[in-house]
Amino acid sequence: MAKGYWIPHLDVSDPEGYKAYMAATPEAHRKYHGHVLVRGGTCETVEGRGRARNVLREFPDYAAALACYNSPEYQANIKVRQPHSVAEIIIIEGYDGPQP
Repeated sequence: MAKGYWIPHLDVSDPEGYKAYMAATPEAHRKYHGHVLVRGGTCETVEGRGRARNVLREFPDYAAALACYNSPEYQANIKVRQPHSVAEIIIIEGYDGPQP
């Protein structure tokens, strides 16, 4: 079964305010067995519009990735994040078929 992924792209306008969001998110992610593959780090936007912060979080499957985002724990935390950042979050199903 293919894994599920969150791909958030963010610009944080208030790093101090954003810390509360960062402290609260692990609870929901652990509950749905998500773990971080990429969190910040050096990057270069080579095409299109980029954001300052990029994350890649892996879940056991697409359903778990969606369930985590829609969970009461995470939905409450969105309200903590929004005053301090702008984000696009993509939830996508991984590919586990033959490589082209």
